[in-house]
Amino acid sequence: MSAHQGGAANSLNPITVLSRLFTGLVSRYLPDPLVFAILLTAIVFVLGVALTPTGPVDMVRLWGDGFWNLLAFAMQMALVLVTGHALASSEPVGRAMGRLAALARTPVQGVMLVVFATSIACVVNWGFGLVVGAMFAREVARRIPRSDYRLLIAAAYMGFMTWHGGLSASIPLVAATKGNPLEKTIGLIPVSDTIFAPYNIAITAALIIVLPFICRTMHPEPKNVVAIDPSLLAPPEGTRRTLAPGATPAERLDESRFLALAVAALGIFYLVLYFGKNGFNLTINTVNLMMLIAGLILHRTLMGYARAVANAARGTAGIMIQFPFYAGIQMMMEGSGLGGLITNWFVTIASRDSFPVLAFFSSAVINFAVPSGGGHWVVQGPFIMPAAKALGVDPGKAAMAIAYGEEWMNMAQPFWALPALAIAGLGVRDIMGYCVTALVLTTPIFVLGLYL
Repeated sequence: MSAHQGGAANSLNPITVLSRLFTGLVSRYLPDPLVFAILLTAIVFVLGVALTPTGPVDMVRLWGDGFWNLLAFAMQMALVLVTGHALASSEPVGRAMGRLAALARTPVQGVMLVVFATSIACVVNWGFGLVVGAMFAREVARRIPRSDYRLLIAAAYMGFMTWHGGLSASIPLVAATKGNPLEKTIGLIPVSDTIFAPYNIAITAALIIVLPFICRTMHPEPKNVVAIDPSLLAPPEGTRRTLAPGATPAERLDESRFLALAVAALGIFYLVLYFGKNGFNLTINTVNLMMLIAGLILHRTLMGYARAVANAARGTAGIMIQFPFYAGIQMMMEGSGLGGLITNWFVTIASRDSFPVLAFFSSAVINFAVPSGGGHWVVQGPFIMPAAKALGVDPGKAAMAIAYGEEWMNMAQPFWALPALAIAGLGVRDIMGYCVTALVLTTPIFVLGLYL
């Protein structure tokens, strides 16, 4: 990448200064995400030994016992990402991204459009939004060569801040799913009290509206724009294959549209039965199935979809190597009582009115060690939810406070940026300064939404 003139001129303002400050700090001090995970492991280990009755040997045992403890959940999360990526890479979605990208005529408009579109996509499905956001940012960069590529990708990741208010939000979906770890303690929390609650709709809508203007204000001056060579932004290879006249029966089966539609129809029929019996009860598994069905229909053939999934799976590499380490951290936090100690500190100073806000900030702190919505439910739920019940706090709002803290602090925790960075070809230090600035500026939205 190289810096050159581009974008709209913009005088220095406090937000620009703030974004430059954070960008400089991140570039200098933020390590690679895998190193970050290892450092967090060491920090949690030391704090567990120092602040709880757990000894070093027990902490090692907890770490090892937890290392592979979340494989099922990791598979669910990987499928959210893979099915979202496969759907985003289909030709119809690609054409739609091209038409949408054409709406932007200037670099500033491009950045605003990217964060706006990504935040809406993440409401539909976080994996889809996270991936389509990075792909859409590349499309905008391809069409507007003067765009600042770093800010475009950062804007795509900022849109991820809406995911826990949307249809694939893991905490409200897990809380509504039978068999979740807290069902016996607090019962099930329907999505009408979380995802479809008025306060959540207001918070999510505010983020969708405000984030584009934050990105607009952070756009660098023309002399500081960092662009990318358009030749590096070639469209991805298509997944469809044209059969030769002498194709074998096996090859014709591989590229059969009928088989793909038959599988999609089977999935749709199951969903009709499921929702007919359970109502509109979304879970992680049903959301993944819907994304898979849509991907099959848009890719048209089973093998076309399989190729899209193969391409998507590459983006999970960073997640797959790090997730076991975070599972080990989670077990140390849970087994030693360190997570409860941190959460209880916030809970003990809370009143009925301030409880959701303090639960939000406690979730944000925990997110550094457990950057997973489902992991938060395991670590924080047993402490937050009974306390909320005792104080008379709405359980749906308490659960969403945990969810908001996780999605908000993702702007400073690089774990979930990995898929977008893999697609973009950037490093975490290229975007996190902008993301931390967005974290600071969106704080009032969450605090006011939870307090009022």
